Amino acid sequence: MKKIILAFLMSFFVMATISAKTLVVYFSVTGNTQKLAKETAAAIGADIQEIIPQKMYTKADLNWRNKESRATVECNDKNARPEIQKNVDISSYDTVILCYPIWWAYAPKVVYTFVESQNWNGKKLVTLCTSGSSGLGQSGNELSKLAPGVDYKGGKDFTRKRGKVVKEYLDELLK
Repeated sequence: MKKIILAFLMSFFVMATISAKTLVVYFSVTGNTQKLAKETAAAIGADIQEIIPQKMYTKADLNWRNKESRATVECNDKNARPEIQKNVDISSYDTVILCYPIWWAYAPKVVYTFVESQNWNGKKLVTLCTSGSSGLGQSGNELSKLAPGVDYKGGKDFTRKRGKVVKEYLDELLK
């Protein structure tokens, strides 16, 4: 019985530690990443905010077969930083879980805009992505390089596995 109580208390402590000052921030166009972000926030009891681009993306903007589509042009321009409608405020959070889709093996440039607009000193960052095929790749590492003072804990592709699996991953990662 003592072991059960101790396990419950430790689980509660880990959950409270993760969710106490954790924010899930996400960018999604098709809804896949939004679903991941909402499930993650609910699983750990975190707050959630969306990155909303100033100019919304259309289906045509995401056409990877068109070399002149908006997303293709942005992905090929290392300096592209699409504007966002309103700044997401991370100042009162210790941990930020950043969820985004993978476009052409990278995070969308609007996510770069978000990362560069924040003060990351003393904050933890975890990156979660959805992807049609490429997976997280180096996107999390690249984003963390744009966030001076951040403690990048790592990231993972959760395109297909969600719910309890995401919570278990975060519990272990953020101990």
